[in-house]
Amino acid sequence: MKLFRLILPVLLAVLAGCAGTTHKETPLQATDLDTQQPGYPTRYVATVTSRTIDLTHPSRDVWDRIRRGFAIPNLHNPLVDQWTDYYASHPEAMQRMAERAGKYLYFITDEINQRGMPTELALLPFVESAYNPKALSRAQASGLWQFVPATGQHYNLKQDWWRDERRDPIASTNAALDYLENLFEMQGDWYLALASYNWGEGAVQRAMAKNEAAGLPTDYLSLQLPDETRNYVPKLQAIKNIIANPSKYAVVLPPVDNTPYFATVQKNRDIDIEVAARLAEMPVDEFKALNPSFNRPVIRGEHASMILPADRVDIFNANMENYKGELSSWKVYQPQRGDTYASIARRFGITEAALKGLNDIPAREKRIATARHLLVPARGGVQVASLDAAGPAPDPAPAQRGSVRSATAHVASAKMNAPRPNVRQHKVKQGDTLFSLARQYSTTVDALRALNNLKGNALKVGSTLRVPGTNVRG
Repeated sequence: MKLFRLILPVLLAVLAGCAGTTHKETPLQATDLDTQQPGYPTRYVATVTSRTIDLTHPSRDVWDRIRRGFAIPNLHNPLVDQWTDYYASHPEAMQRMAERAGKYLYFITDEINQRGMPTELALLPFVESAYNPKALSRAQASGLWQFVPATGQHYNLKQDWWRDERRDPIASTNAALDYLENLFEMQGDWYLALASYNWGEGAVQRAMAKNEAAGLPTDYLSLQLPDETRNYVPKLQAIKNIIANPSKYAVVLPPVDNTPYFATVQKNRDIDIEVAARLAEMPVDEFKALNPSFNRPVIRGEHASMILPADRVDIFNANMENYKGELSSWKVYQPQRGDTYASIARRFGITEAALKGLNDIPAREKRIATARHLLVPARGGVQVASLDAAGPAPDPAPAQRGSVRSATAHVASAKMNAPRPNVRQHKVKQGDTLFSLARQYSTTVDALRALNNLKGNALKVGSTLRVPGTNVRG
């Protein structure tokens, strides 16, 4: 079975490629139910190939790579039509989801390819979470892949006061693919595996046993399913239809390069999220989008890795090597006998409300347990300056005593112990060349190449270059 799963995507792609390059898109139709095909009831399978795949050229981007790996037979029923129409009638929402997905798609698709699994699974977070790693359902399912706490624990996703790995793009993806592999091994059918992912394998097994006892078919479309599960695979098929041919549905997909968007960076010390973002010279919001598993403003040293955009890793490492100051404005305090929330707040210069908010303590809670730990501001704070290479950031307004910001206000205003890198960033515009940029920034073409590890002269519009930060013309 594993060997068949490994070669199935390749076999399907080869067959589609042999169909020729002039094949036109044809609407999916239900097949004759009296004609059986191995593996799936024929009503699950499209009567025509929905697209032609060219294996003679490398994938243009990740969307193309996903299309090439489609291997789950197409489902066609009225629910698929309804959901395809629904998503196609909301192109802006589709585009927003696709833009969010761009950060994670290369990694997820690459993991799926390495396991020999169908690339339709890379589209599952569209259905699960709208590709929002912070999504939280009423059932407390969390993250891109919407793990409930118990299933997350079963698949080794750590969930504690500091961190919830259900929101970690890397850990949760590996856990989700492990889970889906196990479900497919159990069911031998991707529709049933997907239904089990949504409803639970026990519930699907019971529904199958009920049908079997009644002499009824036990395939996905024959089972009595709750509404959410009955719509689950049709939603995935609808997303697949649009990704397979976005122009047909007037949906514009943002480009997603077929290269890694992010990489992991190892560390062994506590570090503030805001400090980490500044050392990587990236917006804090973008850092949080890649590291949504961290629950607190500080990342513990025992959590050995962080995720950064691939083009920020060298910058972070260089700044980290030069920086000699404190990395964290926070510390853990264990309450002592006689402590109250108010007395602890006064001791560390914040309000009681801020202390409780920072530590997820209900506002009305009065008694304090000496066994619990509290996050409080560290005295002295972080000595980190803005790493904006175009010049120092203006000092913010002084932090007010009693605000949680009092512990991190130093991040934007204090001075870094190491010299500030004398570079800035330039976003490449139409018409820019290395020669014109060298003149603009009073440098040489060779210096720009060296600063950006460039081998040729070609520049990509919209990309970011590092350029000298002083002596800028005009």
